[in-house]
Amino acid sequence: MAFHHVALATRDLEATHGFYTGAMGFSLVKVVAAPTPEGGWARHVFYDTGNGEMIAFWDLHVDSLSGFPTDLNKSLGLPAWVNHLAFDAPDLETLAACRRRWLDHDLTVMEVDHGFCTSVYTIDPNGIMVEFCCTTRDFTADELAWATANVLAPTPELERPPDAVVHRPGRAPAAVAAPA
Repeated sequence: MAFHHVALATRDLEATHGFYTGAMGFSLVKVVAAPTPEGGWARHVFYDTGNGEMIAFWDLHVDSLSGFPTDLNKSLGLPAWVNHLAFDAPDLETLAACRRRWLDHDLTVMEVDHGFCTSVYTIDPNGIMVEFCCTTRDFTADELAWATANVLAPTPELERPPDAVVHRPGRAPAAVAAPA
């Protein structure tokens, strides 16, 4: 079942709007503004991510809710890669275009070939990691058997993480080796 939308909070709607329309290439499709039960008001801003799905942001103007974190991970003491948003890139050409668009918006981009998919990652103005991901092949029978054997294993069989390439605007890409 597909998502209708994912909704998150923002403390800087101008930066969020610029990022999701410019760097991500999504279209603004709807804004709902109304009073909130806590007093004050809120704006719910929706962006079309494709295939009838959307991402939305709450722009809250409620005195009792000021100063809230928006970064999904840092506020929980987690690394940036744990909670993130992954959007589909249907092919490697689209993925490369997404990487170029991010670099054109002066964003640092990390690229990882996971073996079954290739991903590019950056951080949005709310401190949330976003990803474009392209599935590059079907899962093998061995991978499905490994998944079944390890999904609930007390200690799963560990795999070596993939290496990454970091792209920075105006610089040559740099390889980053996975931890040994």
